[in-house]
Amino acid sequence: MINTILFDVDGVLLSEDHYFDASALTVWEMLLSSNYLGLNPDQFKTKLTTEEVSEIRENVFQRDLVLKFLKSRGLNANWDMIYLTFAHQLINLLSQIKDESEEVSNWLSSEINRETLCEIGKKLNDYKLKIDFSLFNKDFKRSEGGKENLFKFLDQLALEKLGVKTDVFHSKGELWSVCEHVSQEWYVGDANVFSSTGRPSVQKGKKGFLEDEKTLALAEKIKDLFSWLLGKGLSIGIGTGRPNLETIKPFEHLGWSQYFNPNHIITADEVLWAQRNLKAETALSKPHPYTYLQSYYGKEKSAMECLNIQLPITEGKEILVVGDSLADLLAARRMGAVFAAVLTGLSGKDARQDFEKHQADYILDTVLDLKKVL
Repeated sequence: MINTILFDVDGVLLSEDHYFDASALTVWEMLLSSNYLGLNPDQFKTKLTTEEVSEIRENVFQRDLVLKFLKSRGLNANWDMIYLTFAHQLINLLSQIKDESEEVSNWLSSEINRETLCEIGKKLNDYKLKIDFSLFNKDFKRSEGGKENLFKFLDQLALEKLGVKTDVFHSKGELWSVCEHVSQEWYVGDANVFSSTGRPSVQKGKKGFLEDEKTLALAEKIKDLFSWLLGKGLSIGIGTGRPNLETIKPFEHLGWSQYFNPNHIITADEVLWAQRNLKAETALSKPHPYTYLQSYYGKEKSAMECLNIQLPITEGKEILVVGDSLADLLAARRMGAVFAAVLTGLSGKDARQDFEKHQADYILDTVLDLKKVL
C-alpha cells in the first residue's frame, strides 16, 4: 500500500520550457559573447524577444531533437545538457583549425576555464568557421550506454576529430562550472545570481525567468491535490534536479510550500553537495536514486547513510515516485519504488511509448490524475 509520494518538479508540476530556453541561450552566449569564445559578439545581447529566444532554442537544440535524444539516454540535468552541447561544438570548431594542432593539444591538456575559452576564441576568430548544431545527434548516436558514457564520448570525439588524446571532457570540471554559472545568470537573473551561485554575474543585464514559472495544471488544483494527499494520511516529498532557489521561490509564490516538510525537499544543491563532499565515484544526480532516497528518508539521515542503504529498499513498494522522464523511472526502479509517469514533460504524449516499453506502473496524462490511481 502506498504511503509516500515523491514528486519530481520539472515536467510534473512546473514547465521545463524556460529551463530549455535558458540552456539554449547559455550555449549561444558562450559561442558568441566576447566573455567566452566571442565568435560573433555583435550579435549577442541580453534582452531578447520571445520570438528570438524560440529561434535560438530551435537552432541550438535542433527543434528539441537534441534534448529528446539526451533524455532518451537517461540524462535529466539541464547543466549536463548545456555542457555536452557546448563542449561538442567546441571540439567541432577546433577540428576546423587542425593546422594549429600544437595549440589545440595545449588547450586540452588541462582544465578549460573562462580564460582558456577567451584565448581559444582569439585564435578561432582568425578563421572562417562554421557552427553546426545538427552534428550533435549524428555524432552521439554512435555512443553507447547511459549518461556517464556521454561525457566520456566527448574525449573519444576529441581523439577522432582532433587527433588529441585527452581526458579533460569526461568529468564535471571547470568548463562544466562555467556552463552552470552562465545558465544560472539566464534563469535567475541579475537579482538572484549571487544568492544562487555565490558568484557575481559575468554578464549583467539578464532579467531571468524565475518570476515567470508556468504550472502544468492550474496552480490551485495542484494545491488541492497536495491537500487531498495529506488528508488521506500520505507523506509527500520533492526530489528535483532544480537548485534550491528555483524550487523554493516558485513554491512559495504559488502557495505550495505549506504542504511540504523542508527536510523532504531535495534539490540539485543537496545532490551536488553530496557528490563533492563524499567524493562519490559516480554522479549522484538522476538516474541515480540518491535524490529520491534522501527525499524519502529526509535530511535527518546523512547523505552517506542514504548511499549505504542496500537497494532495493525493503519499503520500496510503499513509495510512489511521480516523474516525467526515463531518469526518474530508472531511479525509482533502483530503489524498488512504484513509478507513475506523467505525459507533461518535453515529449508530451509521445513519451507514452517509451514508458510502456520500460513498464512504468502507471502512465498519467497529468499529475492531477494521481487521485484516480490512489
